[in-house]
Amino acid sequence: MIYSVAPLLLGWSIDALIGDPYSLPHPIRLFGNLIAFGEKILNRGSHRRLKGTLLSLFLVGLVIGVFWLATYLLSPYPLFKGIFEAIFIFYGLSARQLVKEALAVEHFVQTDDLTGARHRVGYIVGRDTSNLSFNQIRTATLETLAENLSDGVVAPLFFYAIGGVPLMMGYKMINTLDSMIGYKNERYGEFGYFAAKILDDWANYLPARITAILIWMLHPTRQVWHHIRRYARAHSSPNSGYPESAMAGLLGCRFGGPNVYHGKLVEKPYIGEIERDITHADLIRGCRVVSVVTLLSVGIVCGILLLL
Repeated sequence: MIYSVAPLLLGWSIDALIGDPYSLPHPIRLFGNLIAFGEKILNRGSHRRLKGTLLSLFLVGLVIGVFWLATYLLSPYPLFKGIFEAIFIFYGLSARQLVKEALAVEHFVQTDDLTGARHRVGYIVGRDTSNLSFNQIRTATLETLAENLSDGVVAPLFFYAIGGVPLMMGYKMINTLDSMIGYKNERYGEFGYFAAKILDDWANYLPARITAILIWMLHPTRQVWHHIRRYARAHSSPNSGYPESAMAGLLGCRFGGPNVYHGKLVEKPYIGEIERDITHADLIRGCRVVSVVTLLSVGIVCGILLLL
């Protein structure tokens, strides 16, 4: 079991030190290219939902199979197997990069550069950022921190704990499928239905709720728990509302509300009770929540692996 814990600690340490340098090759780019190739061929004509379902199942199965075969072939060589696993654990986690992106947005806000802040926050959110105020930019950044704490940290670690690197990378393919074809529009509504509404929703069901509990554990007050119970199900997503409501309760602020997506105004429900401006201190605290929850999650997974 030492070869399950050691790669995890090494992979997490590399992520904590350097994040995801843009100059490095990344498996998620390969995943994206595979999805784009399949979508270009299959997303046409009739039976688009069936085609999207088959493509999603094939790609997730392919990733799990390839990584299972690689770890199986490397099993007689524990050192090389551990290095291989550590590399892909590093690729599977995005805690440092998430904080870096949030702080990059905050830099423009702090320097009173509204154009730069709008452009930079567009890297990490799906909404139209061209008319956002500084407060809306900070709100969007905190929402993304909370949601991606689940998608980019807790969920990958959850799947590593139950299925090693193969299942961890299979989850990353599910997450990439949802980010590329999981949109409710004319092009992807049918083709991406299975990827978004079945695979991604179910894959994130437990991790999202675990994330909310971990955030509550950092500040175990009635306010945080009240926010989770009252607002977690208010979100249009069955999962995103859990970490967002926990973060809103911890910070004592409000997320959600109307935003423009792909040219259309979407009236999202509010998450949280206290309507106030988001401050620089809130952003810094949100980044610390990401870092501490990541450390706590890694510790819990290591403990589980050692016990097993």
